[in-house]
Amino acid sequence: MPFNVRHGRPEEKADLVADCEIPQVRLTLKTRMRLVPAKREVLVLEERWEPSPDSGRQYGRGGFKVYRQWEFRRGADGRRHKVETLRFDTRDVRDPLRTTVLRAGWTWRGVLFRY
Repeated sequence: MPFNVRHGRPEEKADLVADCEIPQVRLTLKTRMRLVPAKREVLVLEERWEPSPDSGRQYGRGGFKVYRQWEFRRGADGRRHKVETLRFDTRDVRDPLRTTVLRAGWTWRGVLFRY
């Protein structure tokens, strides 16, 4: 999954930030990581902005979520079939980051509050 890892800006209060945008579902993900070298751990805050039922955007933190889009297509038999056209799992961004941290011998520690 394409995402960008960059240095965090002062207002983000993070050492590293991974950004990911999925325009097909109007989803924005941001993973803020603060390094704690003394404990060899990474404090992680996962944030997402997604469409809300009231036509705005809603904010969420932590956990994972799977986004899907479907459409109907005619099959070889002439009947309409529901076909998945997009599938995105937020773990596709988190897992490579977490694996890198763990392989380096550090601890990955998720937090649900802003640090």
